[in-house]
Amino acid sequence: MHDRPRRLMEQDVEPVAALARTVWQATYSALISQAQIDAMLADRYAPARIHGQLDEPHHAWWVIGTPPIAFAHACLTEHAVKLDKLYVHPDHQRQGLGAMLLDEVADWARTHGRRVIRLQVNRGNTPARQAYEKHGFRVVESRVFEIGGGFVMDDHVMERQL
Repeated sequence: MHDRPRRLMEQDVEPVAALARTVWQATYSALISQAQIDAMLADRYAPARIHGQLDEPHHAWWVIGTPPIAFAHACLTEHAVKLDKLYVHPDHQRQGLGAMLLDEVADWARTHGRRVIRLQVNRGNTPARQAYEKHGFRVVESRVFEIGGGFVMDDHVMERQL
């Protein structure tokens, strides 16, 4: 049995960045280049960026475990909550941790008056897409997003109504 999700704290920032690298290497090395993995990790998991988001009321981070074995990050948009990150250590997948994090995000969305959760998932990441579909998400569009440095994200955009 695992602990329930809790809010990310300052001391979790470095372990979350390390967990992100582990998950990304296991998940994305067959989907995108190592250069893109490195660039995206450096941008999205820079400690200063995460620390800054901890103080912003329209961002929320959750972790499971100490050290973290799973985490999620969501942010408020005008009409929805964007689930920006949800990752579970490869050794702990298919144990209900992602579902627990999705429940936390849904509760947070409702608390903030949002009735839609929106996310992007790499088109080649079939296991993640299927997991989200199992939890009520559906593909609403597929797009290529330019993210700078000559890199793109070739993603499905998925939504879940609350």
